[in-house]
Amino acid sequence: MRVLAYELRRLRGLRSTWLLLAGVLFCDAVVAAALAAQTPAGALSGPAGVRLLTAAVPLIPLPFAALGAGVLGALAYGHEVRHPGLPASQVSYLRRVRLLLGKLVVIGPVAGLLALATLLVDAVVVHLALPAGVTVAAWSEPAALSDRVARALSSAGLGGLADLPGALAPAALGAGHGVPGALLAFVALTVVAGWTGVLTASLTRSAAAGVLLLCALPPLLESGVALLLRQTGTAWPVRAAELLPFQSGIEWAYGWVYGGDRRVAVAGSELTDPALLAAVAAPALVLLLASLLVQARRRAL
Repeated sequence: MRVLAYELRRLRGLRSTWLLLAGVLFCDAVVAAALAAQTPAGALSGPAGVRLLTAAVPLIPLPFAALGAGVLGALAYGHEVRHPGLPASQVSYLRRVRLLLGKLVVIGPVAGLLALATLLVDAVVVHLALPAGVTVAAWSEPAALSDRVARALSSAGLGGLADLPGALAPAALGAGHGVPGALLAFVALTVVAGWTGVLTASLTRSAAAGVLLLCALPPLLESGVALLLRQTGTAWPVRAAELLPFQSGIEWAYGWVYGGDRRVAVAGSELTDPALLAAVAAPALVLLLASLLVQARRRAL
């Protein structure tokens, strides 16, 4: 508990923390509004809604929230290296490991809250920025709702989202078929990015190098998954996901809602496939193991 309290005080006390969080929310909202304003008239599909809520831009290796969480994690470790709380001679290996794990425990929830905050802000911004000719099917058509949302509304005695006050209309963007699961995967991606930022910075002892390594991991991971799928004979979905900019096919990580054919995605590469889950977990586990081994050879954090 002392380690967690220490890390929380340090994280709250850094001005860069609040500037970074505010910058992520601002940039995310601006990009989401710009994308929403360019939406063509007609019904807004589930994949398009998710791309708007996550402000997916094919110019950066990760969504803004995930990239911001990774930078926050890297800065948390980099600041510890530049301004250590204890002299190196007093920091034993076990204490360094506890401090590293404490940073992971603190950064994880902060990254998750950042992802949820961006989704909430983007939902309001997108709702206000959508052109008049764009309609969200989940608001007016109960058949377009996801199964869980439909059951929740039914248990509350409501026939659909249209029975709710108009102020809750932005919630329809996240209530379509497959959208809640995709948004949950987005939150998980942001948390993993925050942890990765801490671990890459711990390996390099530099926040800048840690961020560069974080940005290099998505294309490397996707290439590895592509090779794994070829060896196992698993087919890629018809179209690549649009959350990440790399086009060799990472859609299985986010579900069919990002633009692929649902039948192909389910039949070819489900999120529950053990091989795919191992491909996702392996980089984080390798980074954690490497960090623990490197710490054993150091005398300072």
